[in-house]
Amino acid sequence: MIDFAAKFAEGDTYEAFLAKHGTDEHRRRWSDFHASIALTDSQRKLLAGFERDMKVLCLAGAWCGDCVNQCPIFDHFAKATKRIALHFFDRDAHPDLAGELKICGGARVPVVVILSEDDQEVARFGDRTLAKYRSIAASQLGPSCPTGIGAPPAELTAAVVQEWLDLFERAQLILRTSARLRQQHGD
Repeated sequence: MIDFAAKFAEGDTYEAFLAKHGTDEHRRRWSDFHASIALTDSQRKLLAGFERDMKVLCLAGAWCGDCVNQCPIFDHFAKATKRIALHFFDRDAHPDLAGELKICGGARVPVVVILSEDDQEVARFGDRTLAKYRSIAASQLGPSCPTGIGAPPAELTAAVVQEWLDLFERAQLILRTSARLRQQHGD
């Protein structure tokens, strides 16, 4: 079992991850998608209301189309609240983490692990949201690997943003209602 707390310190910021692991073309794709994301007022208000610190590890690949179309969302979440510390890890540069976070027996990306302020695992999720899987099933019902070359439809992006936010909110509520943390914080 991997020590996520120790691993967290090895991670990169969003910008450093792309600078280290992405080509110019990767960075352009991530930047284009990042610019297309606009959190709603209610989403920003929700994130700004987070009261517990969360450490978020994101296993990703700069080359990965699913990462292009999801990881910039996490950066928007982290920028909307001081409570999210977000670190990225390249799947190939961190085989220990990739091995721990396999999905359906494979080294998939992106995968997110959320830790409490005192390094307890709260949640893990990846590699695509339900809306994305529904979209893939409806259009292909077969093997696919989105390239990230073209942006997904706006309504799909909005659904994916909301589904990821629901997962981050769930983790925050686990932290807020934790008897252990409530006693520690006196709330």
